[in-house]
Amino acid sequence: MKYIPTPNSIRIRFYRCYNRWYFRWKGICFGRNLTVYNKVYVTGYAGVGRIAIGDNFHFTSGDGINPICRNLRGCIHLGSKQAEIVIGNNVGMSSTCIWVNNRLTIGNNVNIGGNCTILDTDTHQIDYQSRRGEKRADSNNPYTTIQSAPITIEDDVWIGANCIILKGVTIGARSVVGAGSVVTKSIPADCIAAGNPCKVLKIMK
Repeated sequence: MKYIPTPNSIRIRFYRCYNRWYFRWKGICFGRNLTVYNKVYVTGYAGVGRIAIGDNFHFTSGDGINPICRNLRGCIHLGSKQAEIVIGNNVGMSSTCIWVNNRLTIGNNVNIGGNCTILDTDTHQIDYQSRRGEKRADSNNPYTTIQSAPITIEDDVWIGANCIILKGVTIGARSVVGAGSVVTKSIPADCIAAGNPCKVLKIMK
């Protein structure tokens, strides 16, 4: 039997409803007008850690809905029981991968371009013997030596496509981060920044 694909319009309507239930089941608190297109992976300690999302959250996930993302799906991962994600109002993102062991704070009116990765943790130990499992600071928890630090993205920030935001940084209000940037250090407010590593190119005020 020939496979007949489900039209995009039907899948979009289905996932808009399904993801409201899915987010509640995963213990995510969200405000009005949550719009999440297609499947999003919510993994780790979701339901134990805290995820709070404001009003008018818009998330597209693969399926060519945002052409830049092609068919890459988004992911929200809490890597510890203490992890927190707090997202403000009017935030949009496409196929974003979020991995939080500590805390991620996103302000209001933030736009995050397609395929961005936000990591507040190194995810592995720096020491090669620890990565091999030969040396552990805590035999009950091999991940205690992994470095992690909170990330803050302030109001009205625009982050271009394919950016990587790493641990411990703050991106100041109203700033723009150019596509493909790797943000390893904090960016002040009201500037345009880009590059690997990301650096301030222009002050807007």
